[in-house]
Amino acid sequence: MCRIFGGDLECSMSSSQPGTVLCQEVGANMAWRGCARKWPQTELLNSQHTSLQSSRLSFYNQQRCGFRREAKRPDTKKGTASEETKASPSEVVTPRPPPPPRVSRPTLFKPLMFTVGFTGCSFGAAAILQYETLKSRVQTGKDAEESKKFTQGSQDMAHWHDWWNKLSGFQRQLILLMSIVDDFWSSLTEGQRTVTGIIAVNTAVLCCWRIPSMQRSMIKYFTSNPASKTRCLPMVLSSFSHYSIIHMVANMYVLWTFSSGIVSLLGKEQFLALYMSAGVISTMVSYVCKTASGRLYPSLGASGAVMAVLASVCTTVPEAKLGILFLPMVTFTAGHALKALVAIDTAGLILGWRLFDHAAHLGGALFGVWYVSYGYKLIWRKREPLVKLWHTMRSPGTGESKPGGSGGDGGPRRQ
Repeated sequence: MCRIFGGDLECSMSSSQPGTVLCQEVGANMAWRGCARKWPQTELLNSQHTSLQSSRLSFYNQQRCGFRREAKRPDTKKGTASEETKASPSEVVTPRPPPPPRVSRPTLFKPLMFTVGFTGCSFGAAAILQYETLKSRVQTGKDAEESKKFTQGSQDMAHWHDWWNKLSGFQRQLILLMSIVDDFWSSLTEGQRTVTGIIAVNTAVLCCWRIPSMQRSMIKYFTSNPASKTRCLPMVLSSFSHYSIIHMVANMYVLWTFSSGIVSLLGKEQFLALYMSAGVISTMVSYVCKTASGRLYPSLGASGAVMAVLASVCTTVPEAKLGILFLPMVTFTAGHALKALVAIDTAGLILGWRLFDHAAHLGGALFGVWYVSYGYKLIWRKREPLVKLWHTMRSPGTGESKPGGSGGDGGPRRQ
């Protein structure tokens, strides 16, 4: 007996019974038909299942990729924004540092007027001082003659011997020290005595630089700077100011070396006027050069005045032999030395060297050359009306005496 369950043929008959072969053939045919019917359905179901899975997978992949693209969109926007920024930098406002404040160039009218007035007052005061010096010398000569007559009349030395014996040991040592100092002072030339006072003033100012509480006042009054509010008074005081000991020693050594020659040529009073005026004029030249170049920095030192003294001596006596302190075997003429110094300072001014104030050096040297060549005739020889006016004010009703005449002229003399 045969039964069909869901397209499958099941036979319950044994193979030994009759009709077995027929049942097997019929069952095979029916099984083949069932398989033929079932195969398309299975393929359809499998295809539907596969398409469903593929659609789910593709949907998942699409969603997954979509989320990734969504996450990358800000980066893409940033990249495009940066590219747009690089492409158009004019549209982006970048912060810039504030511009430095503009420093207006100082006006030099007041320093110029101060220079002219101070120079005129210096030479006027020198003429009056020479008059007073000559007058005091005449009076001192009269007193010396009277004291000489008095000492010749009294020959009693026992009184002085008793006075010396009554002194204590400390008093005797003090008197001996004073006599040694007096002998040393008497051995100096008039120029060296005059320069000694200048050296003492420079030494005192150098000591003031070492006091911390005075630093602000020293910078304000003893350094020359065209950008400072105080510009006139430092033109004089900075000529006596040195911050470095080596700088002061070098300037004072040169001044001490040439002091005897310049004072013997011009006289003590005229030398002081030349020195003071050269300090102010050299500072004025420095002011002009600093303002023109825009390099506003402070300066100090007596180099400008010392260069005027050196230039005046070298111009008056150009064939004089000079040497170097540490190289005594090297000698050269004063004229060649002046030309070399002027050339070095000119190069330093053009190239912008800031080791020294080369403009002040040039200003002092040119003023010294100008004064001994032309300035003496224009200034010092025309001092007679001023001296007469002072003499009239000093001692009215004395007649037509002419103090400070040819004997104290003190003019430059070429050798």
